[in-house]
Amino acid sequence: MSTILFIKASPRTGRAHSLAVADAFLEVYKQRNPDDRVVELDLFKTSLPDLDAVTVQGKYNIMHGREYTPEERSAWSEVEKVIELFKSADKYVFAVPMWNFSLPYKLKHLIDVITQPGYTFSVGDKGYEGMLKGRKAFVAYASGGVYSPGTPAEAFNFQTPYMDFWLGFIGITDVVSAAAAGMLGPDKDANKAKAVARARELAQEF
Repeated sequence: MSTILFIKASPRTGRAHSLAVADAFLEVYKQRNPDDRVVELDLFKTSLPDLDAVTVQGKYNIMHGREYTPEERSAWSEVEKVIELFKSADKYVFAVPMWNFSLPYKLKHLIDVITQPGYTFSVGDKGYEGMLKGRKAFVAYASGGVYSPGTPAEAFNFQTPYMDFWLGFIGITDVVSAAAAGMLGPDKDANKAKAVARARELAQEF
């Protein structure tokens, strides 16, 4: 039995295109894998720990074997809880809308919290190495515009490249996606239908 962590990075519900694509993926996945468990992490309903002065000081004191205060230990423990939740999954589903050509700030907050040396990546003689190898991810993207590869508009897309880079950095290289692009354009319904169909197809073998 596998555990999927479903990370919702959109505050919208009924009109969230990324969530609609992710839901279509999970509907098929659950039909084919009824014994697997899906854990939802709604980033706009979750209070993530702040990486403030106390937390960061606790991080470095603990990591380097220096003395730390109870307050620092408590603050860093909150970060570790989020990391362990993330690492407890075998597979990941992300619903990611494009905000200002990149990611919603809540998702970036999660990324900053869990991307920590010794927890999700290591640094050795060969440089950086991701520690979450052997896991899979599906990413449902949505964007108001169309940023097709090979077009001038591609240069404005910091959403997909960043997700691909970050997932690979922590060791997750088996990544598939479906994108509902052009959601502010005249072809939005057709484009969304294609993304949903693609998500359902990918879920067959995920």
